[in-house]
Parts: sequence; C-alpha cells; structure tokens
Amino acid sequence: MNRTDRLLAVVLELQGREWATAAALARQFGISERTVYRDVLALNEAGVPVLSVPGRGYALMPGYFLPPLHLSVPEAVMLSLGADAMRAAFDTEYAGAADSALKKLTAALPEGRREEVAALRANLRVLPVQDDGDAEALWVLRGAVLAGRVVEFTYFKPSAPPERRRVYPLSLVFLYGAWLLGAFDPARADRRTFRLSRMDDLHVRPDTFERDPGWHTGPEPQREGRNVTVRLRFDAGLERPLRERPSFYQTAARPTPRGLELTLRVRDIRDILGWVLSWGAGVRVLEPPALVEAVRAEARGMLEPSRAHS
Repeated sequence: MNRTDRLLAVVLELQGREWATAAALARQFGISERTVYRDVLALNEAGVPVLSVPGRGYALMPGYFLPPLHLSVPEAVMLSLGADAMRAAFDTEYAGAADSALKKLTAALPEGRREEVAALRANLRVLPVQDDGDAEALWVLRGAVLAGRVVEFTYFKPSAPPERRRVYPLSLVFLYGAWLLGAFDPARADRRTFRLSRMDDLHVRPDTFERDPGWHTGPEPQREGRNVTVRLRFDAGLERPLRERPSFYQTAARPTPRGLELTLRVRDIRDILGWVLSWGAGVRVLEPPALVEAVRAEARGMLEPSRAHS
C-alpha cells in the first residue's frame, strides 16, 4: 500500500471508531508508531482535523466527512450487486433503503462510468432464495435485535413437540437460503440458533436485556450443545450437488478413495435425519449407530405401505 492510499485508509479507520491509539493503527496497517505520527501530521497539514489526546489516541473532529469517493467500475458493480442481494433478502423498509442507496450511487458516478456499471449489472445478478413467509418475522426480529428487546415465540423442531421459547435476540444471519436468529436463551444459560421459518406466534416483550460481551453472535456448534458427531460418506460424483445443497450442521469435509466424507455436529440425530434421507442410496452413515438405526427404521416405514397393497 502506497502512502497516499494509507493516508486515506487511516481517515476511513478513524471515521469508523471513536478513538484509535497509535499502537492500534500501527498494527492495523503494518507500520511503526513513528510512521503513524508522521501520517497524522501529514493529514493535519492537508486540512484533515485529526484530534490527539494523550492516553486516548486519535479521533476525527465531530462532523468531519470525507469528500465524495471516486469508485472504480468493479467497486461500483460490487456495491450495486450487494444492494440488489440485500433488497431481495430483507424486509420492505431495508429494501427501500437499498433502492435509495443505489440511486445515490448511480447519480454519483460519471456519465461514462455510469453506463458501464449499468451494462455489467444487467448481466450479473445475485438472487438469494427468499421465503416470503419470513418477511414479517424478519422485520419484527430486526427491530428487537437493534432495541435489545426480549422476544417470545413458539418453536417447531423436527420430530419434537412445539415449545414456547423466550430469548434475547442477538443477530440475524442469512445462511444456505434461510434466515437464522442467533440468541441467548436464559432458561438454558447458553446461546441458541433458531430458524425463522420454524417460528410461530412471535411477540416482542416490553422488557429489555443488557448484552454480555461473552455472548458470541455467530453459529458455534460447540457452544450450542451440538455434541453429537455425525460422519457420512457420499458416493463419488456427489461433490457438486453437496455444494449446491449443503447442511447447516456441516463442520468438515474430507475426500477419500471411496467418496467424500462429511463431519457434522448436531444436538439430536433428528436434526439431520431428513437431510440424510434425501440423498437416498448415495450416502452411507458411518456414525453414530443411533443414526444408522434411525435411517433403517425410516426405510422400513417407507416400504410397509407398499407391502400392504402388494
């Protein structure tokens, strides 16, 4: 990174945080603290109001904004595609925000570059799978996550009776074509992940919660009590279909002479049973024995009606 690019990057870094020490900026950009001092001096001399407070570090003067950015065609295309994807995946309010952002982005581009970006966008599309049934729940949960409000809903797990849950919503993740809520469950004193399509009778409660820094927001199989290890071997030739239809519970993949071996972590074998059965004779269950027996039982059950009518 040349110095000009680094100076711009320093300003962007300071815009994104309240204070940054010289040591933190040195680590961020792989430079010495002495170089940070020189860069800050150069920014001040160029008219960028960088504040310096001993013991706290550096910050931009409140109200300072960079002049309009000059985007390259690839940068503008990536921002446009990202806005297209979010418009299709989010609720009406955020879809409107994406439309507005795209109009501003297009208006800020020079005429020739605007036409080039439009031509590329016409031939590059990102269309996420969207379940319209999740739209209302997504809107409700987004507000609850931002406001730190407790939510309550009835949750329908596969092969289990419905259960009323009360949780602290922490994050929303769009993964493998499905919206997931990451939350802390106070009744279980641990974090959990819930699929929006399995929720019903969703309500936001008036009580709020304080977010604990120890509550991680991403999917973490070990932290969610997924202590059952599942090993499957898929026939050679199924690698591509597996990439197109992966399992949320997958943690590792290993090619072998006999096929592709997948490792998954689940709380209960019922979480994965339907997905395993959907691959038919193309998959072998290596472990656990309980899943082997469950697959056999399901296969016998599917054959019994045929015997009754034969």
